[in-house]
Amino acid sequence: MLLFCPTCSNMLRVSQVPPGDPSTEHHAGQNRFECLTCPYQFLINKRYYERKYMKKKEVEDILGGKGAWDNVDQTTVQCPNEKCRNDKAYWYQLQIRSADEPMTAFYKCTKCAKEWRE
Repeated sequence: MLLFCPTCSNMLRVSQVPPGDPSTEHHAGQNRFECLTCPYQFLINKRYYERKYMKKKEVEDILGGKGAWDNVDQTTVQCPNEKCRNDKAYWYQLQIRSADEPMTAFYKCTKCAKEWRE
């Protein structure tokens, strides 16, 4: 959890109140949030926590979704389905690995709608 200074907007760090300062002597040894660039400090007298609930992406959101096969080209490639063996398929390319790897080609048979990739 990150907190920021309300006066100068820098990140606050957690530290102990040092002994010896007469203005904070009764708080010596307690934890505080302190700013390293301005004199702001805030004593910690209760637990501070923050919960973030992340929404997981669905597979369709990552690789296309409903409109992934709209306006794609056709090519001559044999369908891997043993029963179909059609020789035309829709296809598109997508870079799913790092830039030094080749693009991945996705295919969808025009007859049986089987999808595969190379």
